[in-house]
Amino acid sequence: MNAMSGKSGMRKLFGTDGIRGVANQPPMTAEVAMRLGRAVARKFVGSGYRGRIVIGKDTRLSGYMLESALEAGIVSAGADVMLVGPLPTPGIAFITSSMRADAGVVISASHNPYQDNGIKIFASDGFKLPDEVEAEIEELMEADTGGGGTADVGKATRVDDAAGRYVQFLKNAFPRARTLDGVRVVVDCAHGAAYQVAPMVFAELGAEVILLGVKPNGRNINDGCGAMHPEVLGQEVKKHKAAVGIALDGDADRLILCDENGVVVDGDQTMAILGTRMLDAGTLPGNTVVATVMSNLGLERALAAKGGRLLRTSVGDRYVVEAMREGSFLLGGEQSGHLVFLDQSTTGDGVLAALRVLAVMVEEARPLSLLAKTMTRYPQVLLNFEVAEKRPIDELPTVQKAIASAEAAMGSEGRVLVRYSGTERKARVMVEGQDERTIKAHAETISETLKRALAAR
Repeated sequence: MNAMSGKSGMRKLFGTDGIRGVANQPPMTAEVAMRLGRAVARKFVGSGYRGRIVIGKDTRLSGYMLESALEAGIVSAGADVMLVGPLPTPGIAFITSSMRADAGVVISASHNPYQDNGIKIFASDGFKLPDEVEAEIEELMEADTGGGGTADVGKATRVDDAAGRYVQFLKNAFPRARTLDGVRVVVDCAHGAAYQVAPMVFAELGAEVILLGVKPNGRNINDGCGAMHPEVLGQEVKKHKAAVGIALDGDADRLILCDENGVVVDGDQTMAILGTRMLDAGTLPGNTVVATVMSNLGLERALAAKGGRLLRTSVGDRYVVEAMREGSFLLGGEQSGHLVFLDQSTTGDGVLAALRVLAVMVEEARPLSLLAKTMTRYPQVLLNFEVAEKRPIDELPTVQKAIASAEAAMGSEGRVLVRYSGTERKARVMVEGQDERTIKAHAETISETLKRALAAR
């Protein structure tokens, strides 16, 4: 696959991961959140039944505003609200499913700066919504005429033990025959949603935990810390002579690791470590790992060497999960650190992923630096540039010719991907191969060709 435009639909508000934007500006306003709350209640709660909808959030200052607006919208439509407060996105999905709620709503902009915020929705089973259901919710929002009568008003309660329930779930995901006794870990929670639960999980499993990013003030989420800035974590790992560094993002649905030398280990390498072990154990359904078109060719090669295969999807962890469910696969994720284990969770979970890697480290008594050598990374060059319009790439013959030329030159030892961003007016050209100088030249040629083709009329 050499060119993509991504999945599309009739949605106006929802993007690849819910609704997202600058807080207190459209569409991230209290007014939109209230209408969304009513639409979610009307979509997921049947007539004559007072359903329950979970609301959770990360640590952004604007979370209070959006939480209150969503709560007001939901109760005005006759449903009850269960508030869990700051909790990782996967924790909210877990609570939604385990407490048999009708839906779950997450207020978070994930790895974005504090000025942004977002809203994403889980169905009662803890899975993100498909495009067509999000489109139905938008239709309900457009048709919104306000709440019902006095008798239809719901109520809101707080789930005080939500964090404890999630911590217990995570601890049970670690092999019962193992502990983390004597393992020193540095954990960076990005001043985000995991600032309470992640330290508890690792400490209660026996690890010696050194903490970073656990003092949220509403404005410092992802600011120079967490999965977006693992270089800080790497320095602390070396300073404290830790076995591993664990970096989460603002809503803790992604994981980036640092080995004992402070070297970054990304999502592709983590999937290679876990996928090859599952292949060896015969526990990888279909001998398949699911990842996106952005995942490194080295992951594909590592799996193939063990008799496995890599199934690629469009960019976005929701598309990875959809493919996993369709094929009954258990392991999938993204290079950016979204890692999904469908035998234990319904969405990306950074803490769960870290526990899976730590289990391998303990069982094999090998440092992460050696485990990471499971995969040999191919050099990648990624060029991004703004575009005035997103004309279909397969309708641009000069671009197709440039792509074909690069692919022919690299053969089976290279890969080209040209696509548009799903959230920005940008084109992305990625070329992967054995020689960095060569792939950079190919990427620049394709980029310039695309720019000229888009400028021509």
